[in-house]
Amino acid sequence: MRIFAHSRMDCIPLLAAMAHLAFDIWLIAGFNDRPLWVSALLGCVHAVSISWNINGVSHNFIHTPYFRPRWMLYGFSLLESLAIGFSQTYYHWVHMRHHAGNSDRKNADGDTIDWLSIYRHGKNGNPESVWGYTFLSFFRDDMGDIHAAIAKRRPFDARWGRFELWAFIGMVIVALAYNWKAVLFFVPFYYLGNCLSSLNGYYEHLHSNPDKPIAWGVSSYNRFYNWLWFGNGYHGEHHYRPSCHWTKIRQLHDRISGEQLREGVHVIGTCHALGFMAKSNRIKAAV
Repeated sequence: MRIFAHSRMDCIPLLAAMAHLAFDIWLIAGFNDRPLWVSALLGCVHAVSISWNINGVSHNFIHTPYFRPRWMLYGFSLLESLAIGFSQTYYHWVHMRHHAGNSDRKNADGDTIDWLSIYRHGKNGNPESVWGYTFLSFFRDDMGDIHAAIAKRRPFDARWGRFELWAFIGMVIVALAYNWKAVLFFVPFYYLGNCLSSLNGYYEHLHSNPDKPIAWGVSSYNRFYNWLWFGNGYHGEHHYRPSCHWTKIRQLHDRISGEQLREGVHVIGTCHALGFMAKSNRIKAAV
């Protein structure tokens, strides 16, 4: 029986997720054996790794589930929940709403379909400031509403998502019992990691066009970024064809680049998280 649903290359994000969780455990287990300044540096790595996983491994798993056996899908979802620090199942639901709205502007009722839309908390039809979106998004998710929404259609998935949350909380309790000082030391870095993920999401859509499917996202063609982040830089392409596997996203870009040029897809030269440093340009200048 085939294990991988799309490509054997998905063994790479699988191993990456396992390495991420092992790194998280090592941060706590080896805390007493390291100088604080080393742990601080590792905390910064931990923060970046959260955003990297959310926007790379975890994100691609939502759109192109890596495995055929159902038990492996749920098992990997649990592994990811422990690694990134919240329910992968809940994230799946929130992210699919993101694709339903594609960072849409507010409707007549002042609401957005996409709970992650950069316009949702903005004023006068403008996107929210990068500061507010980056540092406040972490506190905006309502776990109760997310659970209830999933339960309407997929009761088991809702229960599994809750189990993932409790599994993570249980892991934290064990870590606190082992070394509570280490856990408290890394809490700010955990929050920072979620902020970096929000920062990443902000520049994935700033200057995108919610009214044109081909321009729903902002792309970056930085090679190192796309290699390390599993193709996340091709974000315009991804929103246009969400089911495209990460190993084929470059080929998709090659096929539609002419249409992207005509429609004025927004492109930046840096990775998305450094979008504030990027000089905006059109796709012709970035290809």
